[in-house]
Amino acid sequence: MLSNRIGIILVTALAPAIWGTTYLVTTELLPPDRPLLAATVRALPAGLLLVLLTRRLPQGAWWWRAMVLGALNIGVFFALLFVAAYRLPGGVAATITALQPLLVAGLAAGLLGERLTRRIVLAGLAGVAGVSVLVLRADARMDALGVAAALGSAVVMATGVVLSKRWTSPAPLLATTGWQLVAGGLLLLPVTLLVEGPPPAGLTGENLAGYAYLATIGAALAYALWFRGIRALSPTDVTFLGLLSPLVATTLGWLALDQRLTVPQALGGLVVLAALVSAQTGRKPARAPESVPVAASVPEPAPEPSGEVPSGAGPSGGTPSVSSTSST
Repeated sequence: MLSNRIGIILVTALAPAIWGTTYLVTTELLPPDRPLLAATVRALPAGLLLVLLTRRLPQGAWWWRAMVLGALNIGVFFALLFVAAYRLPGGVAATITALQPLLVAGLAAGLLGERLTRRIVLAGLAGVAGVSVLVLRADARMDALGVAAALGSAVVMATGVVLSKRWTSPAPLLATTGWQLVAGGLLLLPVTLLVEGPPPAGLTGENLAGYAYLATIGAALAYALWFRGIRALSPTDVTFLGLLSPLVATTLGWLALDQRLTVPQALGGLVVLAALVSAQTGRKPARAPESVPVAASVPEPAPEPSGEVPSGAGPSGGTPSVSSTSST
């Protein structure tokens, strides 16, 4: 059980690690000053591809649920992040959005009944401190609208993560991922055209390669891994992995772009890793089910085996996931 959980955590961690490459791909391969176009191209084609591959459309309540989750996890999140990125230095925006694990932990306590422990709160505060040391600059300026947008992006993404756990889709993972990407992309499309206009003419091969990477690896693969982690783990565990994004982005800037990495930044990165590891450890064992009195358990002989799998025991029958048996 423990090794399986560690494996799921490591695979889920690939998603924020991939998202950490977005800065490098954007600066080196994409046309300048088109962040909303990058977000739209990242979401909509990837979602359409997954829907075509799975050939599954939402049913019943999942039409509006997919729209809500797509807006929270992708559409509104990217739009607010765009405003924050334009009005704030990157370090300020990253530090504010690092509050997301604490927000998820609070929402999970209220909506999912998970325990909000002192370890999680301290790990969340350490994560914010580590990210601020890693990316924040002393001359960073503050802007009220930018700060509000950054906080809003953290809130909507945190809500989307918790609701993704609360609303378990009966459809395959790739289909559910595709629905959300399409919904988020369709929400972004008119905003992109209104704010940035049509795509620039004469896109280069590098531009197309960058957009292809963001759509296939940065969206289709990364979001599938992310939502798979939410299905299998506590949303609090998953969202702490998001702290890897600024760490990977800073490391790639140092390795590939020859950006300076100071000793305080390195220490901030170690604090981020410590917070991430601390959030995944120190968990209490699952509570054993209440015992049934013997007199109530033997009035009738057991039926003959029928070879059928009991309801709830199969992979899609509601067997409790790791998160439902753990404390956060």
